Amino acid sequence: MTAAPAQEAAVSGRERFAKPLFLLTVLAGSFLLFLTQPMIARMALPRLGGAPAVWNSAMLVYQGLLLAGYAYAHFLTRIPPRRQAGLHLALFAVAALWLPIGVSSAILPADSVPALWAPWFLASSIGPLFFIVSAQAPLMQRWYALEGARGDPYPLYAASNLGSFAGLLSYPLLVEPLLTLEQQSLLWSLGYILLVLMVVACALTIPPAAVEAMPKAEGPAPSRRRLLHWVALAAIPSGLMLSTTTHLTTDIVAVPMLWVLPLALYLLSFVIAFAHRRGLANLIVNLAPLFLLVAGGFAFSGGTSLPFITATLGLLLLFIIAVALHAEMYRRRPEPAHLTAFYLAMAVGGVLGGVFCAILAPTLFDWAYEHPILIVAAALLVPQIPFIPWAIDMPARLRWLLVAGMLALSWAVDQRLGPFDSDGSALLGSILISLVALAFIGWRWAFAAGLAALMLSYGGWTKLDESREGVRTRSYFGVYTVTTRRSPPSRQLTHGTTLHGVQNLTPGGETEPTSYYARRSGVGHALMSLRTFRDPDAAVGVVGLGTGTLSCYAQPGQDWRFFEIDPAMVRIARDPSIFTFLSRCAPQAKVVLGDARLSLAREPAGRLDLLAVDAFSSDAIPIHLLTREALQVYRRALKPDGLLLIHISNRYLDLEPVLAAASKRDGWHSAALDYSPGLEEEGRNVSRSVWVAMTRDADTLMILRISSAEDAHLWRPLLGRPGFPGWTDDYASVLPLLEDWNAWLPGVLKP
Repeated sequence: MTAAPAQEAAVSGRERFAKPLFLLTVLAGSFLLFLTQPMIARMALPRLGGAPAVWNSAMLVYQGLLLAGYAYAHFLTRIPPRRQAGLHLALFAVAALWLPIGVSSAILPADSVPALWAPWFLASSIGPLFFIVSAQAPLMQRWYALEGARGDPYPLYAASNLGSFAGLLSYPLLVEPLLTLEQQSLLWSLGYILLVLMVVACALTIPPAAVEAMPKAEGPAPSRRRLLHWVALAAIPSGLMLSTTTHLTTDIVAVPMLWVLPLALYLLSFVIAFAHRRGLANLIVNLAPLFLLVAGGFAFSGGTSLPFITATLGLLLLFIIAVALHAEMYRRRPEPAHLTAFYLAMAVGGVLGGVFCAILAPTLFDWAYEHPILIVAAALLVPQIPFIPWAIDMPARLRWLLVAGMLALSWAVDQRLGPFDSDGSALLGSILISLVALAFIGWRWAFAAGLAALMLSYGGWTKLDESREGVRTRSYFGVYTVTTRRSPPSRQLTHGTTLHGVQNLTPGGETEPTSYYARRSGVGHALMSLRTFRDPDAAVGVVGLGTGTLSCYAQPGQDWRFFEIDPAMVRIARDPSIFTFLSRCAPQAKVVLGDARLSLAREPAGRLDLLAVDAFSSDAIPIHLLTREALQVYRRALKPDGLLLIHISNRYLDLEPVLAAASKRDGWHSAALDYSPGLEEEGRNVSRSVWVAMTRDADTLMILRISSAEDAHLWRPLLGRPGFPGWTDDYASVLPLLEDWNAWLPGVLKP
């Protein structure tokens, strides 16, 4: 008679620790999972290069592995629980063969397509580890639910995403600045071993009654329509997270590490949507349609005059939509027996959203149209309660007549037609549209149409006109826009929010080097010095083609070679109907397609007299082009007395300490020229620029100063930063290089 109470006491003691144990296990697994993604990206960057197709492929590898992990967890529940545990732990042991975590030693073949080779490379490097860890969130919840007295397992998913959120933010804020890649790999591997021990402990809590019994379903299996609804509710936030990042960096502001914020808010939305206490989630769900009108209406607006405010509204919109749709998923969740099917549908939706934004949208659209499309789709899915009671009885025919009128009004407002030819009257027209759309809350299709009309009134019709006129080109790198100005007559190319080249159209001035490449800039002085101090057949390499402005320094007999990663940029620069720098100044120049670092590593050693590095993606320098190993590639490509010029103008990062540390460490002779044009030069489209000259030969630097004539005094020693070690492939962090916080708020804190 005493055995039963003793057994009950043992079970009670075990259950006392079950919830915190499962909570910590789910947290640890998700933390490791989202620490893996940025860490492996950093490890693979020097190997794969910065091709955008590569990173789109990499993202899909992560999402595909996550989907595979969720599918594995779903099908694993078809066998008895203790056998599940045995199989799961066996696969943990197999995956441990890939420790310590890192990338494989495979090298990208010269004739391969990176976008096709990268998935195999990443999957072979981390596939088994990522797969087995990704299964933790749904599988641990299923094991937790085997003991009915433990309560609802779904709030554990909130803890899972809290761990993901912590893992994501800890990498750029703590792990990357403090640890080398080798140390990061060791830390992750130790975390993996700890996770295995936690899973073993969770397996020991499986109730004895569930040892051999197959889990029985509680309630009917989800219908196909219900599964598709879950997929849609998951796909919209997943896609919107990516489209928000693209929209912000393309049309608002290219701030370093901005990609972290949308992903972090996306993960945080799960924490609120799946929380046991529903107060905050319910409040956000009720406010979501209203906020869609307030912030979603600016989806086509550039917002560059107030980028901080516009970016904040965009991020809040993502967060509120994600919470609202994920909360709707939580409301429609199944019984715990069908829990893994629920998460599998969620993973399918996540992959579909990623495929739409990362693969389909850049192919189908010339601008980030996926962003407003997803916002309108969210308007169709968010729960809605009529906001204006008297509008409930509005006849359907009247609603659709009002929708047609709103669309016509939005066109007149955006085109400044009739009474809407001023900013004030146009604003009143948009307010009228928003008030009518407000009355449509509760009628999904009418509300979505009203929201679309409001978006179009704030620049949407203009964006569509620009697409029709063909002034934009989109690639995996982003959106390139070519615009023509009348005063002064010129044509310019912008990539996102950053100027990438401008050509004067004044007769006689078409071949004048402009923007960052003017004759008095650092690169201008360096290229002009070749005429006097080098052989007439000097070899010149340029990393980054842009509009081809630098080609107008080319002299007869010189060998010019551009290294450009984006075929779209080559088409723009070579089209004489757009820019004529190349066709007029250096039609014989060769363009080498591919990541510049990998391409230069395949070039003959000691061939170049001068190498200019000007590779920017919007306003961000690719880190792998400024590490110690990258500089060694450049040194190999240059002659012993060759000259390296690196463009470091940047709105948000002070890159000079990176090169100062490299110069001190590796014996480069270096100097910087910070050039600010006068008013007359600005009228000829000359921009401020900062160029750094580096060479192994001190005489070469002296010759550069002499050839700079009246600007010789502008060359100055590089300014380092105490304690900053520079960048290597093993260690690189942008946090120590961020400029003054005011630079993050242009147009708000600055006049």
